[in-house]
Amino acid sequence: MDIEKKIQLIREVGEEIVTEEELRKLFETKANPIAYDGFEPSGKVHIAQGILRAITVNKVTKTGVKFIMLSADWHAWANNKLSGDLDKIHDCGSYLIEVWKKSGMDLDKVKFIRSTDLLSKDSYWKTVMQIARNSTVNRIVRCAQIMGRKESESLQASQILYPCMQCADIFELKCDITQLGMDQRKVNMLAREIGPKLGFWKPVVVSHHMLMGLGQPVSDEKNAIERAIDLKMSKSKPDSAIFMTDSIEEVERKIMKAYCPEGQVEENPIIEYCRYILFEKFKEIKIERPSKFGGDLNIGSFEELARIYKNKELHPMDLKQSAAKYINELLEPVRKHFEKNNKANELLKKINSYETTR
Repeated sequence: MDIEKKIQLIREVGEEIVTEEELRKLFETKANPIAYDGFEPSGKVHIAQGILRAITVNKVTKTGVKFIMLSADWHAWANNKLSGDLDKIHDCGSYLIEVWKKSGMDLDKVKFIRSTDLLSKDSYWKTVMQIARNSTVNRIVRCAQIMGRKESESLQASQILYPCMQCADIFELKCDITQLGMDQRKVNMLAREIGPKLGFWKPVVVSHHMLMGLGQPVSDEKNAIERAIDLKMSKSKPDSAIFMTDSIEEVERKIMKAYCPEGQVEENPIIEYCRYILFEKFKEIKIERPSKFGGDLNIGSFEELARIYKNKELHPMDLKQSAAKYINELLEPVRKHFEKNNKANELLKKINSYETTR
């Protein structure tokens, strides 16, 4: 694959690339750069972390990039997830990896690790300390967004440590590319600022789209990134998220009650799922409906769907029914794995018994 095609694939993933020139140089000098993403294991995994992540990771690895998926268990502990119970967090980490393995990722090009694997290395803690020594408390607090926190919150000391650890992950894992959500942008920019000062490098930052939750957006005056963070799917709001092990009936229930205003394409979660998931996985979407309402529709692209929906030629309920059907089809391999694999089944029972905390 030539460099222009590689760049184009990364553009499909990144809503922002910092910088494209550096990415081009990286591809010119390295056959197999390293990228990573990390998630706190803190409860059930939703489709943005599962299916959408598999879609974007596969695009990145097609360029020759080697990808690391990090189960950030100590980060979740520092952030008081699952009430700070590290054993439960470890269980969630095992569950997270089981989900990723069945989400459609090209596993030959992906490595799954835990932050626990990094902590035994003296070099890791040395890097954490170097980052802390070369940063002000105010600079670290500005990264609170990466934890789902606000700068104005009263943070615990462990949460101050969190951004230093996440920044150190990049250098310990030897990542050339940080390929995380837009909500993680601030710590990735910190890594770019501080890396050369510590004898490391500037990672290329590729920030991917954050999938909307199913609820109705609230109008406000926030900037685009802050608004996207507020709108994203969250496991702390179970009815706004579709989880990878939700039953067929549960998916249908959530989709049918989701916000989906007629004729509105922007900030419409069902339209978003069609754009970022369904049209990435299926060549066309069939909308089944009675002949008195126009009969079946076969839609071959997101652009076609957006035009039809904006012109009010497709009713929200018909779109929802089809979206639920296709999403359930994508979730079925994960559901079957957790039903039939004893280890996975026991893990899921544990996760379902844990109370998710913010």
